[in-house]
Amino acid sequence: MPKVQMPQLGESVAEGTIGKWLKKVGDHVDKYEPIVEVITDKVNAEVPSPYEGTLTQILVQEGETVPNNTEIAVIEGASAEVAADAPTAPAPAAPAPAPAPGPYGTGTGPGGSDESPTRSVEQPTAQPAPAPPPAPAPAAPAQTAVAAPVTPSSGNGSASNGNGAAAAIGTYTGPTTPAVRRIAREHGVDLSMVAGSGHGGRVTRDDVMKFVESGGAAAMAAAPAPAAPATPAMSAPSAPAMSAAPAVPAMSAPSEPAMSAAPAVPAMSAAPAVPAMSAPSAPSAPSPVAQGDSLKPANPMRKAIATQMTKALAVPVAYTVVEVDMSGVVALRDANKNAYQSREGIGLTYDAIVAKATVEALKAHADFNAHYTDEGHWRRAAVNLGIAVAVADGLVVPVIKDADRLSVHGLNRQIRDLADKSRAGKLSLDDISGGTFTLDNTGWTGSLITQPIINAPQVGILTMESIVKRPVVVDAGNGKDAIAIKPMMYMCLGFDHRATDGAQAGKFINDVKRWLESVDSTLSIW
Repeated sequence: MPKVQMPQLGESVAEGTIGKWLKKVGDHVDKYEPIVEVITDKVNAEVPSPYEGTLTQILVQEGETVPNNTEIAVIEGASAEVAADAPTAPAPAAPAPAPAPGPYGTGTGPGGSDESPTRSVEQPTAQPAPAPPPAPAPAAPAQTAVAAPVTPSSGNGSASNGNGAAAAIGTYTGPTTPAVRRIAREHGVDLSMVAGSGHGGRVTRDDVMKFVESGGAAAMAAAPAPAAPATPAMSAPSAPAMSAAPAVPAMSAPSEPAMSAAPAVPAMSAAPAVPAMSAPSAPSAPSPVAQGDSLKPANPMRKAIATQMTKALAVPVAYTVVEVDMSGVVALRDANKNAYQSREGIGLTYDAIVAKATVEALKAHADFNAHYTDEGHWRRAAVNLGIAVAVADGLVVPVIKDADRLSVHGLNRQIRDLADKSRAGKLSLDDISGGTFTLDNTGWTGSLITQPIINAPQVGILTMESIVKRPVVVDAGNGKDAIAIKPMMYMCLGFDHRATDGAQAGKFINDVKRWLESVDSTLSIW
């Protein structure tokens, strides 16, 4: 049966959110016809149907977030050739020794995590406990009878014991995504206590967050604390009791062999934990959430930024800073901005002029128009300049392809168009792919010097800071100096020290500086 899967909308994108279904169950769809809008950290994309047929099932509802390659819909009535290819989808589930995978398949977790859809609550039962050493006790026959009932009562206790993912999921048996399990683990939420609003009662990310915000997680943190000692105390003797079961027929044998069951008695010495069971009625444990606190859940963009920034920590970044006299650039823009606005309908920005200086330098310094990978230093032929764009509560880096072939006007138009698409959420996958170097205008915030974080695997990132009028020493001629007021701007280059060194970085950024300081009225904008 042909099924539609969540596509991977970007090399660093691990999951997607169903924004809106463009077709409903029962609708006929043509091959390549858009059927669903998917939202990721950087792009909103309409996903086309890979088959022609009738949409018979929607497996993931609007608002739900699932990993890449998750089955999201079923289309029936496709051609025999397509149907023949469909059975290849469940193939990865064959080697799974655990229960058959649910509708989420066997994809990896978000952000490169190693979480798996297979739950770990059933794993502890396969771990045999070591047999206890024999210890003589005069009342062994009587105590073995006490130990026997302990065995069945501990069967489920060990499954939810511990501090791992099983403790967070608790006794919940429904399907969940890796993202939901991660959030539950982080907040200590037993998913069996959360009312699911997803398809078929599935617990979604929003369900967990609402549970946390309502104080449910805090109540759970308070209640299980006193009861925790009782669970390990009961589960500890359970495995030995199971192994000691064959010793029951040996009761007719000499008393010493029968004493082998006696270790269950010392294990019961943990019984003082039982009176503590009355403690849950007193919510004396301090809540981790103070009154007035609120949780702002991480949206897909924030999670992707977090993943990329964490990845960037592995890059040994070095920095170099220069100060640029922007007198010529300011004069050029002031002389042309009104005519440019009238002719093009958009403003002439400093970003475009600095971008032009940057791509000219990149053509002369191939080591910076590059990616650094485990294979080595890949110097890219195309100059694809990434432009950092601030959006509501986030940041995206759309890419100007073949930026070195564009004039100042061409760069200005591209920057404006990509910025508008970024803020409208209309970027395509192609718009954010293939960058070889990044330019970041942090000066619009009033910043004087910023240490940028490299957009790995790129080798370099350059900032342009605020243009500020400052008194500087200038050559007045005849060997004399003078103080002049000039528009000055700092630029900071962050570079991957694995790919290049300070001397090369200095040459590159100084070429950018010289180009900008050489600008005059003769520079062609178009």
